[in-house]
Amino acid sequence: MIPFSILDLSPIVEGSDAAQALRNTIDLAQHAEAWGYHRYWLAEHHNIPSVASAATAVVIGAVAGNTSTIRVGAGGIMLPNHSPLVIAEQFGTLESLFPGRIDLALGRAPGSDRITMRALRRDHLSADTFPDDVLELMMYFRAADGQPVRAVPGSGLNIPLWILGSSLYGAQLAAELGLPYAFASHFAPALMMDAIATYRQRFRKSAFLDRPRVMLGVNVVVADTDDEALRLFTSHQQAFVNLRRGTPGPLPPPDPRFVDRLSVQEKWELDQTLSVAMVGSPGTVRAALEEFVGRTQADELILVSQVFDHAARLRSYELASTLQQTLHQNVIQA
Repeated sequence: MIPFSILDLSPIVEGSDAAQALRNTIDLAQHAEAWGYHRYWLAEHHNIPSVASAATAVVIGAVAGNTSTIRVGAGGIMLPNHSPLVIAEQFGTLESLFPGRIDLALGRAPGSDRITMRALRRDHLSADTFPDDVLELMMYFRAADGQPVRAVPGSGLNIPLWILGSSLYGAQLAAELGLPYAFASHFAPALMMDAIATYRQRFRKSAFLDRPRVMLGVNVVVADTDDEALRLFTSHQQAFVNLRRGTPGPLPPPDPRFVDRLSVQEKWELDQTLSVAMVGSPGTVRAALEEFVGRTQADELILVSQVFDHAARLRSYELASTLQQTLHQNVIQA
């Protein structure tokens, strides 16, 4: 069975606040565990009014503390925003509290705008040191005699590391280090197939992994009918366009006429950026997922569902979870 996981940005919706968004995150994680999802990842973003997961390690701790078996992690930590030692200590603490359940996926993007980068004290050249920072972080997780600086907690703990990417850069680094690779096809699909091919072709067997492992992000909204799912998806579409316009805000309610009011350029950008979107009834989404998995041969899918109404969001993930077994059977038969 192809594992399904969840990527959550703890969406803050119009008329609500971050506190409710975080309560919704914990509620969704508890349901996801019962529905058989493999991982529950939180994303680091800053200064975005619709995202409550900025203090990512803190939210991971809350989710892990309110669940019991599902893997919980960061998808991801934007490492150039932080000291590798601090991240090693944070995730060493999480692994010590919740042994065998913590993942750490790493990206090099800021997860913010330039002004926010400065507020984070992030050097504009820090992305250039990303490979070295990853290696430094890996060093802190090793228990080495005579190491002058140790991560406590962290040293000697087995915390799975992933590399995140939306271009060929991350694919090359993940392959070189022999780490699993998660591609952000849910918002940057243009180089997806090239990145997958690069990663698989250049992959080097390591102590962490003996074969390539690819996780792909997919936008998924499932409802009882195609029309209802498409209506729910307009909240995500509005959020994307608002971000591109430089007017981000809380996640807006559905607006079925939203796309009709866009310019030709905005419609094109929306279609291109969110092209990896499976939206519809269970049958419609199953067919789309089968085609996608058959084309990419993904090892795992991580689902993103930015839905305004929490109950509808739960229903979307519940319906999606029922597709795992039939999806596997159909793809194998194909």
